Amino acid sequence: MMGEEFYAILKLVSGEEIFSLVVVDNENENDTVIVLQNPVLMSTNTTPNGTFIRVKPWMELPDEDIFIIRLDKVITMTESTDKKLITLYNHYNNDTDEEIVSKTTGLTKPNYEMGYISSVNDARTKLEKLFKIEEA
Repeated sequence: MMGEEFYAILKLVSGEEIFSLVVVDNENENDTVIVLQNPVLMSTNTTPNGTFIRVKPWMELPDEDIFIIRLDKVITMTESTDKKLITLYNHYNNDTDEEIVSKTTGLTKPNYEMGYISSVNDARTKLEKLFKIEEA
């Protein structure tokens, strides 16, 4: 029987720690499998500028987003209700090519939600009108 979907952190016998949307399938009593949707590896990195979480796909090459692993390959699994991790996971999986300039450099294109509402010249013109500054 397929269970309910939930977010989980899994520690595999290989040593990898995976964050994923998970469903446990125990239809066959002797061979329980875990279905992972868009599994990612998350790691914390500390720099002089602060601590951040690095997210990368669990498997780099496949085009698939659903993976099945057997229960005997899992050391432990815990459900995650951490809203920050879930938001980060969903944001990572929902990124479109339009939003990402380069995954290698980490640069993103500004959008309205980030506060990008005009060009520098438009902003200068509006501010000059607001403060009644005459151009020289």
